[in-house]
Amino acid sequence: MEEYIVSALKYRPLTFDSVVGQRTLTTTLKNAIQTGKLAHAYLFCGPRGVGKTTCARIFAKTINCLTPDANGDPCGTCESCKTFNEGRSMSIHELDAASNNSVDDIRELCKQVQIPPQIGKYKVFIIDEVHMLSASAFNAFLKTLEEPPSYVIFILATTEKHKILPTIISRCQIYDFDRMSVPDIINHLKMVADKEGIRYEEEALNVIAEKADGGMRDALSIFDQCASFSQNDITYAKVIENLNVLDSDNYFRIIDLSLENKVSDIMLLLNNVIAKGFDGGHLINGLAAHVRNVLMAKDEQTLPLLEVSERVKERFREQAQRCPVTFLYDALKIMNRCDINYRQSSNKRLLVELTLIEVAQITQEDDSPGAGRRPARRIKSLFQKIMVNTQSKPAPQVAASEHGMRREKTASQQPVVTPAVNKANIASTGEAPASAASAAQNAGPKPTPKKLGNIIATFDNLRNKSQKVYIKEEDTEVTTTENAPFTQEDLEREWYAMCTRMPQSMVGLSSRMKNISPAITDFPHIELVIDSQLLLDELMPIRGRIRATMAKALHNKDIQFSMRLAKAEETKKILSKRELFDNLRQENPAIEKLRQLLDLELS
Repeated sequence: MEEYIVSALKYRPLTFDSVVGQRTLTTTLKNAIQTGKLAHAYLFCGPRGVGKTTCARIFAKTINCLTPDANGDPCGTCESCKTFNEGRSMSIHELDAASNNSVDDIRELCKQVQIPPQIGKYKVFIIDEVHMLSASAFNAFLKTLEEPPSYVIFILATTEKHKILPTIISRCQIYDFDRMSVPDIINHLKMVADKEGIRYEEEALNVIAEKADGGMRDALSIFDQCASFSQNDITYAKVIENLNVLDSDNYFRIIDLSLENKVSDIMLLLNNVIAKGFDGGHLINGLAAHVRNVLMAKDEQTLPLLEVSERVKERFREQAQRCPVTFLYDALKIMNRCDINYRQSSNKRLLVELTLIEVAQITQEDDSPGAGRRPARRIKSLFQKIMVNTQSKPAPQVAASEHGMRREKTASQQPVVTPAVNKANIASTGEAPASAASAAQNAGPKPTPKKLGNIIATFDNLRNKSQKVYIKEEDTEVTTTENAPFTQEDLEREWYAMCTRMPQSMVGLSSRMKNISPAITDFPHIELVIDSQLLLDELMPIRGRIRATMAKALHNKDIQFSMRLAKAEETKKILSKRELFDNLRQENPAIEKLRQLLDLELS
């Protein structure tokens, strides 16, 4: 029985022209060989399975060939080529840096550098996975790499260029290898299949090429696996089954069902996919890639970006004509959010289901019946209903105001804009302008004010939010008729509550008022001792409103307030939290003992 050789080795390129997908690099290397302009060190970088080591071997074989052909390729018949093909060449050395990465290994290599080649013109050292060398090994290699003998050429290959020391990179010519394109991989697989007598479907080879992710070695390995599974008859269905790849038909169906807002059908499809052992996150990632391809198929200029067969490309083009661009953008955003949150989610299937529901409802009308509704659209409809109900049943005072306004407009046919007068607890001591007062008198019957907590609002206030409100001192009067007793504790509690309820525009004043401690001097007389003349000047204009608010809160109409500036001995120092704690533990030593027992530190 003939010995079996895997395709990745059997069909490994032997010349630069047979290297797939690296035309620019191979041309550069061939020109350098033909002109004799060879560097002493090369660095080949790129992903796995794209031909780095293969090109290094072809390069080493070519420069040592004794009788190259007219195209500059090795003859394959001279002694140097024979020894290389048989793996016994003494002029070409390969070192695996993954397993030989110590300083001693590099020192041994440096000793071999001093021995000139026995056959051929150059002695070539190919160091694969060079990024695996230790830092000390790199340092030991620096001097030899920078100034090797004239007959020595180093070729370093790596998949992780960023791990190599900059001092090594600066001494090499750098060649960056590209990932293999899907069409290039498919064409190479067709060549291998034809030579091996294997039947195939082009869509099956397309799945293999996409699964290889740009690596020819991976593609050939998968090809051998599928050929064994299908007994040399590679079909799309058998490749999908063997590789456990989610059929692209599922993605096309999900998008079609989403355009029709068929959430139930999508949920059934998702259940079938998960039942086959596929991960929900894998489905979302595949669907996102599918939507991206649909978006690229919307424009003929971006259609070549799809690395798929012509038949599948035509399916993308047809689906793109049915999908609005906004639908595709929103779907990508939703699935990207799902991908970000997938790992942290404790219920991954629910997250995937919610994502697919949102995608299925992108094109759904707000009020159209369907299997479900997007949360945002449901909230929008809900608020619309609330607004309709509110407008259909206005409050009595609002209805009266609207009736009065309609009656006034009918009489004069000219709408009158009047500034609102609001009885709110705000710090404003200006008076309404005469024109505003006159307009208010001509406005007809005033609407009944609507009371909200300590703020009295009218319909005009609500309609004219942007107009400035003017308050006069005499407008605020005590409305309660009670004369209930209250304690110092009640007074302090209601004082703090009043400061908390003050408007946002008075947040600075309210915070300073919270530091004031009102005291009952001669019930129901209350005294406020102010430690700042500036604060006293701010409180004097609104003392009437303060009295009216506190009288209502404490249910006592006889409350009187007096304010005075604090004397020097009455001024209290505002202590920090550290100072408060120091005073507390001085008064109570047990607190300090507790701190020591718990080994607490003061920050």
